[in-house]
Amino acid sequence: MKKKIGYIALASLLVIQVFSIDKTNPPIDPAMDFLQTEGIPDNVKMGVKNACMDCHGNFTKYPWYTNIEPVSWWIKGHIDHARGTLNFSEWNAYTAKDKEHAARECVEVLEQGWMPPSSYKMMHKEARLDEATINAMIDYFKSL
Repeated sequence: MKKKIGYIALASLLVIQVFSIDKTNPPIDPAMDFLQTEGIPDNVKMGVKNACMDCHGNFTKYPWYTNIEPVSWWIKGHIDHARGTLNFSEWNAYTAKDKEHAARECVEVLEQGWMPPSSYKMMHKEARLDEATINAMIDYFKSL
């Protein structure tokens, strides 16, 4: 019986590999992009680029493990949620009030250490920001 269940599980895992995610990034309009339109200090720009834009922008680089289902579904869900919450690639589509709110949220998640998530930092060493970069990002977002 255990052997049969194992075969069914293996067959199911193989079958779901057919249902891969769409890894196409939405088009980027430079006139809308946070990194290209705001006067951001270089250290803040690198912090946002290395720790935020992969999920909160249209620059997602899908790593090798997104070729494995259902892992890719989980990651794609996180990316879709992140872009829906804040998309730096569409920054100038936001109202002034929305930008102010987003900046306050950025400060909060950076101060609390919630972003980038530990699971992301584990797989992306460039997202492990030092204290100086985090503080520079916090100061910048407070100034918006």
